Amino acid sequence: MTSPYESRFWMKNWDPDVKDLDPKEFETTYPEYIRAMFDKFPNNMALSYQGLEITFSEVDKRSNQFANMLIENGFNKGDTVGINLANIPEYIYSVIGTLKAGCVVSGVSPLMSDVQMQYQLDDLGKGGKKVALVTLDAIFEHRLKKIAPTLPQLKLVVATSVVGSFPKEQQEKIKAVQDIPFGEVTPLEGKTVYNFQDDVLANYSDELPKVDVYPDDIGWIQYTGGTTGAPKGAMLSHRNCLSNMKCIKAWLQWEEGEGMLLSGFPMFHIAGLTVCESALALGWGQILIANPRDALHICNQIKTYSPTVLVNVPSLYQILINFKKFKRLDHSKLRMCISAAAPFPKESQEKLEEIIGQGKLLELYGMTELSPVATMNPSIGKKILGKVGLPIQNVDLKIIDADTGEIVPLGEPGEICVAGPLVMQGYYNKPEETAKAVDKDGYMHSGDVGIMDEDGYVKIVDRTKDMIIVGGFKVFSAKVEDTLSKHPAVGIIALVGEPNPDRPGSEIVNAYIQLDPDFEYDGNEEALKEDFINFAKENCAAYEVPKKIHVMEDIPLTVIGKVDKKILRK
Repeated sequence: MTSPYESRFWMKNWDPDVKDLDPKEFETTYPEYIRAMFDKFPNNMALSYQGLEITFSEVDKRSNQFANMLIENGFNKGDTVGINLANIPEYIYSVIGTLKAGCVVSGVSPLMSDVQMQYQLDDLGKGGKKVALVTLDAIFEHRLKKIAPTLPQLKLVVATSVVGSFPKEQQEKIKAVQDIPFGEVTPLEGKTVYNFQDDVLANYSDELPKVDVYPDDIGWIQYTGGTTGAPKGAMLSHRNCLSNMKCIKAWLQWEEGEGMLLSGFPMFHIAGLTVCESALALGWGQILIANPRDALHICNQIKTYSPTVLVNVPSLYQILINFKKFKRLDHSKLRMCISAAAPFPKESQEKLEEIIGQGKLLELYGMTELSPVATMNPSIGKKILGKVGLPIQNVDLKIIDADTGEIVPLGEPGEICVAGPLVMQGYYNKPEETAKAVDKDGYMHSGDVGIMDEDGYVKIVDRTKDMIIVGGFKVFSAKVEDTLSKHPAVGIIALVGEPNPDRPGSEIVNAYIQLDPDFEYDGNEEALKEDFINFAKENCAAYEVPKKIHVMEDIPLTVIGKVDKKILRK
């Protein structure tokens, strides 16, 4: 079959002036790319954190101090720094400082268990690489101390607090009115232990170190969630990430020095890190959100700073949609809301646009292994709610039958495969997993099921692992969730399958529902379930109708705010 994807026919629907970038533009590194912003906007606000404003010049100098500290402690090109923090200023100093020193950044979620943290730090140290960890004092005391003796390759630990950026007297005032987690930092045998403020920022030079970093050097090892087997570290080069940042900047027609970002995405996740790094590279200010579920704080920050761009996962937008103060805010300066990382029910998208303004929501699709963005709705042209847009510049995309490897016709579901300068260099220490994921033609096999329409717009209908098989029929959970979310009772919905004991090879569809807070409910759960089943029968194919309904107070979310289907399956 001739592939409809080879012609990249979707380019005709790109915004005017959007075109493929010359690959020579990717011949750079992140420290080199952002240098211009430090020189151009030294006195502009780069970061705002809980009312503390930090300039580009301060970010530059503090990241230089972090880089010099690594170098003087024997860290060389290719050694790794795990960053185990919430979205606080030290995260950014650590990222930029690590890259300036020619070392590798790896986000380590603060919500990990001891076992998960030990696995990632151990994996990063394989092959004789030195590992450093930047962590919170509370994590140091309650988690790191237990696992440190098992990590000989962990040579250096830098501890801080969520309020470490503030002067000491101010920290005490904050602790008096807020419940701030903290812990005791003590020596660790065979390891250097520093305090970020008292040691790194007090004692090291703020001059830019001289380290030769190249486009093909690995700058990031970001771990994927481990939904199939152990987590895997996707190795991303400077060229990978710069190709993506530069394409996104041109696609969205973002201008230097003319924006303000508010992102609830945690920076240990590739999406949160990319938007943070992109804002810095554009000379934009950004508001750091340490707790993305604190809707009141987010609303207060929106009121103070009038951000031009909001970035979040769908479940956190849904929290804001249901928050009265968010509805009352002036959103006139907001140019776009970017949504990523999980399906966003169309019903909820429409509610969000009723609040922020029509045409401002922009869905995209990406994954860690793609540095991370592969498709996006146009910035100016037709945005389609419920679709993740068109393949962006310099990207080849095709949709295949995962069982046969054959191209599927337009309009048919299949596995999304992506090639281009955005595709990772491979999984760290896992050549066999790399060979399974990236084929001989350089296509990353995503594990996501999508459909492309005749205009080139892509709709995500499922993860291949989330697809439910009922009597030989495929139930695409994201598609059915989108339909069922139109029921007035539904706030958040998730479908998962369970084996059907009466029909081997077939599954039973379970629907988990968190009620919409505005839904008026008399407490008769059986009547609600019956009404919901009738709604499903009217709007879905017979095999898609859930056989079991579970009404939950709170649907479990992952650390970045996606619905956690692993927990629901258990």
